[in-house]
Amino acid sequence: MTTTGDSALEREFGFTTADFERVRGMIHRRAGIALAPGKRDLVYSRLARRLRITGHRRFAEYLDALDDAPHTGEWQEFVNALTTNLTSFFREPHHFDRLRDQLASWPRGRRILLWSSAASTGEEAYSIAIAAAEAFGTLSPPVSILATDIDTAVLATAARGVYAEERVAGLPSSQLRRYFRRGIGANRGQCRVIDELRSLISFRPLNLLDARWPLRGPFAAIFCRNVMIYFDKPTQRALLQRFIPLLADDGLLFLGHSESLFEAGQLLVSEGRTAYRRAAIGQAA
Repeated sequence: MTTTGDSALEREFGFTTADFERVRGMIHRRAGIALAPGKRDLVYSRLARRLRITGHRRFAEYLDALDDAPHTGEWQEFVNALTTNLTSFFREPHHFDRLRDQLASWPRGRRILLWSSAASTGEEAYSIAIAAAEAFGTLSPPVSILATDIDTAVLATAARGVYAEERVAGLPSSQLRRYFRRGIGANRGQCRVIDELRSLISFRPLNLLDARWPLRGPFAAIFCRNVMIYFDKPTQRALLQRFIPLLADDGLLFLGHSESLFEAGQLLVSEGRTAYRRAAIGQAA
């Protein structure tokens, strides 16, 4: 009987405690994600699919292959497998109420930039687009929405803008009629976001830990919700310090309801429920 804890019962692939710790280090260095010690089974189940596809029999072999080829496309698959994507339309609806007010009062004359920095399968970005359309009373509001995510697979879903009907079932019927088209025939049971909204959004892959971000502000709003919880405190602070200069003078940063800013409160000023403005010049430490 094994007593070391390194062998799980009836595992298809060899997966030791050392392998798990190695995965934790690799995903932290690559994507900033701090995997909790209790995520061992989750890591196994998600990466086992990659071992089947790549033909490796042990996790150590798979991880060696990644280390031997730091620029291989398999690294993206590794990150995609370990990324958690939980989202919905108008999740934390108070943020979109605040965004509508923000946009309705925004000075006219220039195109307004908005950023969904962890766009996942696109529901957040399309919710931003709907809020903008409602704030301006038109399907062609003066906004450009950048939607980024480290996971290329979910970005492809987002760019398509097609969702199962149950994903939009909670939206008011007026929004469903105005902003979605129901599928027919082979597409029955699905809804597609209208082209006018899709044209407002640019979907691009982006790792928030990259040394350089190929984007420019200033942004009237940045959404980075339920992302910080996967990073350690130094990484959280470093990201906030990069977000803040990209905000317009009256721009808002929206964070998730479970994310605390106790180490970076001096950088931002609360504007209500998990909405923040940057602190005045000279106020930030």
